[in-house]
Amino acid sequence: MAYRCFLMMLALCSASVTAGQSVPERYEHIAQTHGIPAEVLYAVSLTESALSPQAITALLSSATPQSLTTVSRPWPWTINVAGKGYRYPSRLAAWQALQVWMKHTPLKRIDVGIAQVNLGWHGQRFASTWAVFDPQENLHVAATLLRDCWDRRPGSWLNAIGCYHHPAGGKTAARYQAQVQHQLNHVLVAPTLATYWIEPKEFTP
Repeated sequence: MAYRCFLMMLALCSASVTAGQSVPERYEHIAQTHGIPAEVLYAVSLTESALSPQAITALLSSATPQSLTTVSRPWPWTINVAGKGYRYPSRLAAWQALQVWMKHTPLKRIDVGIAQVNLGWHGQRFASTWAVFDPQENLHVAATLLRDCWDRRPGSWLNAIGCYHHPAGGKTAARYQAQVQHQLNHVLVAPTLATYWIEPKEFTP
């Protein structure tokens, strides 16, 4: 039942996309809860775990014969191990794979879920390794980290984005900022949101 609900949610999230990508409602609610721009949370998730429509259809080929989306979407059942990403067709499959990875890989080399939260640094923020693959829980942790980065150095959400990926800053953070910037250029956000982008989107490292 939960799996079918996710497929329905994915389809509904894709229904309103036209020239750009609109921010799905769940992202807006989570972003507002933590006081961060919704488009930032969504762009970070796209950067971390996006799958193309073709890849989503192929991954779910055994579950559905037709495409559920016309644009790339963040994928909640994603694991990155030592820089290599792996996508799984279900939460259970991702969780089972994680149990294997954890036996022989340092946790600080494993990122998990829709926003690719690092297990070694932030695994304690989840109730269990099963919980890391809950899209909402993963996004709440990601939003908390983004807000912490902002509070540490207020004034620029671009800096907060770089901090999310690499708190020490430098070229690694700057490259990540540019990657998220690319996603931001294609994200549409409702102007009525309480928290929204507060600086020019153009970014030069």
